[in-house]
Amino acid sequence: MNEARIAELASWAQSRLADLVDQAYAATVDRIPLYRTRDLVSANELRESITQNLSFILTAVAHPGMDVDLAVPTATGRRRAQQGVPLPEVLRAYRITFSTLWEALVARAQRAAHQQDTAALLAAASTIWQLTDEHAVALTESYRATTAELLIGRQQRRSALVEALFTGHPSPDGGPAEAATLLDLPPDATYVVVAADTTGFAEESLPGIERRLAERGVASAWRLTPALQLGVVALRVGQEAEAIDVLRGAASARTGVSPEFRSLADTPRALQLARSALAMLPAGARDVQVFSASPLEALLARTPEEARRLVRLVLGPVLELPHDDRTVLLDTLITYVENEGSAESTAKLLHCHPNTIRYRLRRLHELTGRSLLDPQGVAQLATAAYALRLIPGEANSSGAQS
Repeated sequence: MNEARIAELASWAQSRLADLVDQAYAATVDRIPLYRTRDLVSANELRESITQNLSFILTAVAHPGMDVDLAVPTATGRRRAQQGVPLPEVLRAYRITFSTLWEALVARAQRAAHQQDTAALLAAASTIWQLTDEHAVALTESYRATTAELLIGRQQRRSALVEALFTGHPSPDGGPAEAATLLDLPPDATYVVVAADTTGFAEESLPGIERRLAERGVASAWRLTPALQLGVVALRVGQEAEAIDVLRGAASARTGVSPEFRSLADTPRALQLARSALAMLPAGARDVQVFSASPLEALLARTPEEARRLVRLVLGPVLELPHDDRTVLLDTLITYVENEGSAESTAKLLHCHPNTIRYRLRRLHELTGRSLLDPQGVAQLATAAYALRLIPGEANSSGAQS
């Protein structure tokens, strides 16, 4: 008897389907602002979804033995994920729809005041809420699977756009400016390229770096290769020091940072400088090295073989010295060049007397034949010092053992 009464209740609700859809629609847009704006889901689409959901439940209640087809909630979950509707809002809309049906059935049973209707309603309750649960599970699983697909696709697309910037090859959507727009990099910023060793095969050495920078208001885009984690970071005025601090806090391997540049068309050149900065750090270091903004140093970085040849040509006799001797002289030369040719400043940094610095400089003159008092000698020694900093291993590649 209960089955017949349940079928009768379902048939009654089916006859009032249009009214139930109107009630559920009105309650949904009243309680959920996102549906009220219609920016993501149109009124017609929401009504159609409510109609399908109510028909699904009523059909299942009227025919309890039939197989449950979850194609509708699965399709809805996928569609809402693609539209960007938050999952809690989607599930809340479903609850409102099913609550509308339940309230109508309860009101019907109360008006009939018939014991059999009440018993039928109680029997139908477990079916309705079981189906509602299955419906919600199917929708949730579909929504989450689609969201994962979309996130992977978005990340792959961002990675491809970043690769287009690094290689200088236009993306299908256009050149660097268009890529920056798609990557949400502000057009009025300056940029730096970051190159970090991976800690394992294709394993990030700057984990969560895009999020960490975003928390400080710094936009960035990243790509992971088997050997390097690469990024383009957009800096507004005053953000450079903060961004470097974030990089240092995240770095678990050698990390190089290019000088700032204004046009994303220069990204390939900046990548080379970031990799040169990375190479300045000793293997295994967990530190961040920012490349000098010196045009001379940048030029040398673009021609590493010429830089290596220059070091050997100018500093060859120094490189042949025992390890301790050549280290002292090379440290003195580099510090002297980086401190405006001041023996006093160099002495303070190296913790010795200015006369000691002058003595070491005379030794450099004697060994190389180039004087730091001669413009040509200064140019060659300074250039060699910059080149040596770019290829630090060169300082240890020659020389007698101490």
